[in-house]
Amino acid sequence: GAMMDNRFATALVIACVLSLISTIYMAASIGTDFWYEYHTLSPAENVSEAGRSIWEEFVSKDADEKTYTDALFRCNGTVGLWRRCITVPKNSHWYSPPENDMTTNCISFSLSDQFVEKYIEPGNHNSGTDLNRTYLWRLQFLLPFVSIGLMCFGALIGLCACACRSLYPAIATGVLHFLAGLCTLGLVGCYVAGIELLHRKLPLPEDVRGEFGWSFCLACVSAPLQFMAAALFIWAARTNRKEFTLLKAYRVA
Repeated sequence: GAMMDNRFATALVIACVLSLISTIYMAASIGTDFWYEYHTLSPAENVSEAGRSIWEEFVSKDADEKTYTDALFRCNGTVGLWRRCITVPKNSHWYSPPENDMTTNCISFSLSDQFVEKYIEPGNHNSGTDLNRTYLWRLQFLLPFVSIGLMCFGALIGLCACACRSLYPAIATGVLHFLAGLCTLGLVGCYVAGIELLHRKLPLPEDVRGEFGWSFCLACVSAPLQFMAAALFIWAARTNRKEFTLLKAYRVA
């Protein structure tokens, strides 16, 4: 018995560690602004040319998708799930040499921004609603929270399981982690699809390079960790159940 118990204990400890790491990664990726990054090869003169107007448009309440995407293109923008950032000269004298002093300024997407309709032509509300992009955006906003919620719920069940000295709830914890992994995969898929569709509508300018950032990578790493944790939880519970049944049969005999 003792030998077996060690194996389950080890599997469960590893599963818990994986679960914890993936939760931290998910939380970090939701909270950071580097899901997608634009590298503008000649940003400085662009900014000083256009002056404050870019920044004012970027921050304004009615900045539509086209306005803020253009600003992201022109000023080394980065985008998170919750915020968008651009890098602009620090000082108010736009005519002084800008490259000395650059500062990154961010603005949050409001809740209504997260649920607002996307248009077939970004920025033109007469062009009709682009349902694909609208729902991809809403999903990419909701799925990470569902994923973290499932894992926290799984952790609670796991704690109860420890308190009751029973391994049966480990199967439930495993299933919840599996669902969380599916949500995380869904989130990554929605994000990639959304960016692809946006760039089809608003192609990147010649001198701008775009790439997925490290916040996005954290979410990508989080999914396999969730699946591994799920597999370990379920394996430990099932194998232990078999052992237990065998032990009972042996005692009766």
